[in-house]
Amino acid sequence: RTSPSLKETVCGLSPEHFVVALPVAVVAAVGGFLVSHYLSGRSCKKGLVNTTISKDSPKVVHSFDMEDIGTKAVYCRCWKSKKFPFCDGAHAKHNDETGDNVGPLIIKQKDA
Repeated sequence: RTSPSLKETVCGLSPEHFVVALPVAVVAAVGGFLVSHYLSGRSCKKGLVNTTISKDSPKVVHSFDMEDIGTKAVYCRCWKSKKFPFCDGAHAKHNDETGDNVGPLIIKQKDA
């Protein structure tokens, strides 16, 4: 047989090659989509910031009256404190392990 004409080839592939290449490309594309979709769904669960505190509640909310705070209060923002909602310094270990830079929320009276 003579070589295929330009009309019979596209990007250097003959029609026989397309019969094999097209299904392989479709399976690879669908497989890649499913794997990325699965992994992105899993990362949402891994990315939870609150892993232990009041998990039975639909939303964790704390409210404090300014009069009850006194001169200074230090609140946790990393969700790792054993005294949550108050900071116990657990953010330091969290930052070392993850490279994060989270710190506490400090509320205090203005200096006179």
